[in-house]
Amino acid sequence: MPCWGKRRERAPLLLRKELPGAEIMAGKGAAASTAVLFVTANVGSLFDDPENLQKNWLREFYQVVHTHKPHFMALHCQEFGGKNYEASMSHVDKFVKELLSSDAMKEYNRARVYLDENYKSQEHFTALGSFYFLHESLKNIYQFDFKAKKYKKVTGKEIYSDTLESTPMLEKEKFPQDYFPECKWSRKGFIRTRWCIADCAFDLVNIHLFHDASNLVAWETSPSVYSGIRNKALGYVLDRIIDQRFERVSYFVFGDFNFRLDAKSVVETLCARATMQTVRSADTNEIVKLIFRESDNDRKVMLQLEKKLFDYFNQDVFRDNNGTALLEFDKELSVFKDKLYELDISFPPSYPYSEDCSQGMQYMNTRCPAWCDRILMSHSAKELILKSENDEKQVVYDHIGPNVCMGDHKPVFLSFRIAAGAGKPIANVHKCCVVQ
Repeated sequence: MPCWGKRRERAPLLLRKELPGAEIMAGKGAAASTAVLFVTANVGSLFDDPENLQKNWLREFYQVVHTHKPHFMALHCQEFGGKNYEASMSHVDKFVKELLSSDAMKEYNRARVYLDENYKSQEHFTALGSFYFLHESLKNIYQFDFKAKKYKKVTGKEIYSDTLESTPMLEKEKFPQDYFPECKWSRKGFIRTRWCIADCAFDLVNIHLFHDASNLVAWETSPSVYSGIRNKALGYVLDRIIDQRFERVSYFVFGDFNFRLDAKSVVETLCARATMQTVRSADTNEIVKLIFRESDNDRKVMLQLEKKLFDYFNQDVFRDNNGTALLEFDKELSVFKDKLYELDISFPPSYPYSEDCSQGMQYMNTRCPAWCDRILMSHSAKELILKSENDEKQVVYDHIGPNVCMGDHKPVFLSFRIAAGAGKPIANVHKCCVVQ
């Protein structure tokens, strides 16, 4: 079993069972590439209803692992432990132990797990969980020590929890309260780690940005006030990971960005031929509901909009052709086009799905469906994953469990291969071959 806290357990020597394409030295030859799998998953629902949801979630996750057979795997979780972390601690332990000891993961003999369990600290708690798994065939993998400013070889399985602020192998921050003052208990922030694999050095950032507190407020302006808050927080993270404290490397940022479709534009498009009725509070005269009705057809209700209600009469528009007709309203990333790149989206909006186990493809009517869960990268990282000496364009960007209830978020994954030699220029800068 892995160790909890800061003790280290060295994995026993195992007979090596090689995967196709693994980075292994065999005589004078080396295999072509290293398979990598990144997954982001907001897993809050799994701990609110563990008996019904965790089994499905793990089965679908293991299937993706089996299909893509990664040598290096990163799983970034948000809302780890659910809404009430203290009450969910036993479920958290069970989930972690299952991931580390299941038959599906038995060939991953090294792991690093970072769980923010410091739920009593309003100032620091982010509810983020970052998991990193290394296949037994993978040689020469190193993790960066941010305090010592050097790479260290990864051996054994280690779990770090509670106060991650003192862990030198990562950087963790919670966003300041004044970024989102109306949400007193916000747990949004990021965790950053740095790795060197196949002579390639890169940062992996687990991130959770601010949500839309009210559909009505989001509808008022274009872009919405919430979009501006997310913009500020993401800009802060990018400034932190490319500042002058450490040498710059490629980076991948994946998590729950809470990116939303531009609400005003979406409503205007979906209800172009509708008339709007405004319902106000008798006490405050504030708008509490908007009702959009067809101009004819017996004034059929098309959309009802409240603070936490987005009830559109035809959900097919979000599922047909994976909802790609709505991608034109997905605008929040455009602000960062000089710093961030994303592969083309070919899966439906990842949130908010029904948490009813019998409705794996149904959206809840709480929010307008959106691509909240994303895997983004620096432009140098884009070159890394698309660069191949053998034209192996084996890159897949998709979601997990399309027909199965996975909670209110569908996990999103990126599978690719790092070509042999792709990171050689980076290796010369970072001296990955001589780290301790």
